[in-house]
Amino acid sequence: MPTTTSSDGTGIYYEVHGSGPAVLFVHGSGGHHAAWWQQVPVLRDRFTVITLDLRGFGRSDSTMDEFDSRAFPDDITAVLVDSGVERAVLVGQSIGAAAALRAALRQPGLAAGVVLAHSLGGIDHPDLAARVQADRAEAVKLPVLDRLLTPRFQADEQEKTFLFRQMGTFNTAKMADLRNLNTDGPTVAELAGSGIPLCFLAGENDAVLRPDTVRAAAALLPSATLELVPAAPHSMYWEAPDLFNAALIRFLEKAYATELTTAGASA
Repeated sequence: MPTTTSSDGTGIYYEVHGSGPAVLFVHGSGGHHAAWWQQVPVLRDRFTVITLDLRGFGRSDSTMDEFDSRAFPDDITAVLVDSGVERAVLVGQSIGAAAALRAALRQPGLAAGVVLAHSLGGIDHPDLAARVQADRAEAVKLPVLDRLLTPRFQADEQEKTFLFRQMGTFNTAKMADLRNLNTDGPTVAELAGSGIPLCFLAGENDAVLRPDTVRAAAALLPSATLELVPAAPHSMYWEAPDLFNAALIRFLEKAYATELTTAGASA
């Protein structure tokens, strides 16, 4: 599978699967390209699916002294350019959402849309910042795994829970190592003016980001799509992939309505 070079010379690993309009997945702090094993097989028959490892994660270069998240958008852009896709919907999970959103805003011509999965993408707004801070203050009272997966899933799906925990062992960068995660976020006005289709995708049982916080963000951007999934946790893509995939496909079909209609007519 290919490796490309980010703007500062960092080697970035990525994979491409399937064909059709493109969707690129950006993992969270405990993931890497293989985290999307329950999404790629579902999407690749209709979409070109791109997965990557941000610097410090998976098979990408992890030799740097620190991991500055301000460089993550360049990693994403490098993959988009190297893969040869003209436009892609960027799907960012948790901390990956901020990187995806910044990449889209830096190169709007490459972004057919952005999905902020279980994150507000670092939007710079005082009310939202206060809400996110309050949510995190409550989340840290829980064990880390309980923030991400429901207790029932952990009890009923012990194999998948074990695999979930093992995923992070392939990464050099840990959450505590990441720098500038919440700096240089876009304003609501910048997002509204960008014209980039936006989707807030979250779960009603997210222990890291409360549903009311997501609703408040969506209310500030009336043109955005809001997908709040009942009974879904922070790591919905892992615990409830059918629900995550269905919500994502609804947005992809909206973002790529013309392309998919044309493809269907010619089939």
